[in-house]
Amino acid sequence: MNILHPDSLSFPDIQAANREGLLALGGDLSVPRLLLAYRSGIFPWTDDPLTWWSPDPRAIFEIETFHPPKRLETKLRNHPFELTIDRDFCAVIHACAEPAEGRESTWIGPRFIEAYLKLHRQGHAHSVEVWQKKKLVGGMYGVAIHGFFAGESMFHRVTDASKIALCHLMDHLRTKKFELFDTQVLSPLTARLGAIEIRRYDYLERLASALRSPARF
Repeated sequence: MNILHPDSLSFPDIQAANREGLLALGGDLSVPRLLLAYRSGIFPWTDDPLTWWSPDPRAIFEIETFHPPKRLETKLRNHPFELTIDRDFCAVIHACAEPAEGRESTWIGPRFIEAYLKLHRQGHAHSVEVWQKKKLVGGMYGVAIHGFFAGESMFHRVTDASKIALCHLMDHLRTKKFELFDTQVLSPLTARLGAIEIRRYDYLERLASALRSPARF
């Protein structure tokens, strides 16, 4: 297994990833390393040990053709929530780190939170917030580089709040002419919302194009 060292920002060739997509262990979560990872089609997933992944196939949402389920469309039209962007990144990432129904913990430990707060302060990580009666009831966060967005995690405290956050984000990315939404690994939830899998080779071609885009979040 490839072992990364904190004093070197380089990553192994992603073709060295194993069948599950695990590429390397170690390194750190510095802003330069994280940005290099995302630009290279790599993302961190666990903290102890720190692991780096590049799965094949890769899960994405098609921004231009994304369409919320009819039930969500109805809820969006009724406007039960206030939707904001980057109002409270810190609260969103801490909420995503909390245990939720069906899981006792997440990979989002204190080191991840500190790292992504630094990314946010430097303008690379962003959040969507869903408010109900001035209380934060849902949201999601991720990383944006030019026309590329990597969705990292979402949460909800009332039914459908995280899905509505995703719909709001998609509208924003479409308006800003983003090209690629990376959701990393397909899950039952993202599949129901329309995520698909593509070959890593095709993903890397689309990533390169998105990184050349003049789009900004």
